Amino acid sequence: MFGYSEEQIAWFGLTFGVGAFMLYMVFIILQLARESRAGRLGTFILLLGLGFGLLGFAAKGLIKFFLSGIVE
Repeated sequence: MFGYSEEQIAWFGLTFGVGAFMLYMVFIILQLARESRAGRLGTFILLLGLGFGLLGFAAKGLIKFFLSGIVE
C-alpha cells in the first residue's frame, strides 16, 4: 500500500500509534482530574495510579530494546 510493506506499516503503527494512544490516555487522566476537581494531590495520585501501567508498558519496550542483542 503506497509503496510500503506490511512490516513497515506494522512497525509504524506499533511505535507511533501506541505512543499516540498512550499520550491520549494521559490526556484522559488529566481531564478526569480536572472534571472531578481533584486538586494537586488528587491529580498526582490519579497520574501515579492510572499512569503506572503506561510506565510499565514503556519500560518493557525499553528493556526489550536494550537486551535485544543479548537475548536474540
